[in-house]
Amino acid sequence: MSTLIEVNNLSRQFGDHCAVNDVSFSLDKGEVLGFLGPNGAGKSTTMKMICGNLTPTVGEIKINGYDIIEQPKLAKAELGFLPEIPPLHPDLTVDEFLTYCAKLHGLKKTAIKKAVDQGKEKCGLSDMGKRLISNLSKGYQQRVGIAQAILHNPAVIILDEPTVGLDPIQILEIRELIRELGQQHSVILSTHILPEVQQSCSRVQIIHHGKLVLNESVEGLSRRMTSSSLVVDFRNPADLNQLEAINGVDYIDVLDSHQLRIHHEQGSNIAEAVAELAVNQRWGLQELRPEKHDMEQIFLSITQPSNDHE
Repeated sequence: MSTLIEVNNLSRQFGDHCAVNDVSFSLDKGEVLGFLGPNGAGKSTTMKMICGNLTPTVGEIKINGYDIIEQPKLAKAELGFLPEIPPLHPDLTVDEFLTYCAKLHGLKKTAIKKAVDQGKEKCGLSDMGKRLISNLSKGYQQRVGIAQAILHNPAVIILDEPTVGLDPIQILEIRELIRELGQQHSVILSTHILPEVQQSCSRVQIIHHGKLVLNESVEGLSRRMTSSSLVVDFRNPADLNQLEAINGVDYIDVLDSHQLRIHHEQGSNIAEAVAELAVNQRWGLQELRPEKHDMEQIFLSITQPSNDHE
């Protein structure tokens, strides 16, 4: 695997405020990275530094081997960027706008038409070349924004909230496009929409108070999202010590006089042991329900103030 982005010990101060604090990660070709964080977490600041729009206080950023500070022109030539509000010219046709963008990217005159045609084909715009951008739906305008970001065949594509304001069908189409782009490039997808990460990305990062608090593959995240707790309801009071002695049980939350939440190790199946113990002890088992931990719960557990120690 070729590493296309290297971020080492990145920090950014604004006066006394540390917006980004010692962030390090890398991204290989073929990876789509979902970059998440609450408002004010340092996500936008990190993205601006990777794009070369903001200088780090400390740290190093390399794009396809080029240092963004020491070799900015070469590094930025390896980047394609779609901001949250696509930088479109509504009074131009799709062909006119993409041709203009190709010139800005420094493509040779002989290569421009081929690059524009390929960009339109990848983004499902082959029949839209003569249409005015102002007459396109928001979904197609978003496609034009992505097309301008990939005209010069960059190693790295950065997409900031690419599906905001789209209808459900347009969202599915843009997600599919992102997955396709991820096969040939490295993609960083900044989003607030958690299902977006699960459906489009191969890896997930969460930034909170300027620090990376999660850096995990989507497969690893899926394992976290499998059941790791049981809610049980007994007619009679249960003996917590006996329940905690079951192999695989981590700890127990008392929800009320009859209901408990039993947290257990990933992969361990304690339901049968709990049920058997309840029958033997005559606690009157009324409910035994595995709990699912979805992406939103994981995100909140990491970023809620009460869990800042994590």
